[in-house]
Amino acid sequence: MKRILGIFGILLVIVGAVWFLQGVNILPGSFMTGQTQWAVIGGAALVLGLGLTVYGNRRS
Repeated sequence: MKRILGIFGILLVIVGAVWFLQGVNILPGSFMTGQTQWAVIGGAALVLGLGLTVYGNRRS
């Protein structure tokens, strides 16, 4: 279970970072580019992914 949470957390961090960067118009090339909604969703996914990764690494 620990490994699954870690992998899922890291994937969520990567996806969240891409969504955030597209939302703030740094990473162009998608319908999400320049959309504030995707910056917020990406930021939330990034924070959730970090939380899952930390939680997965702290479990005994």
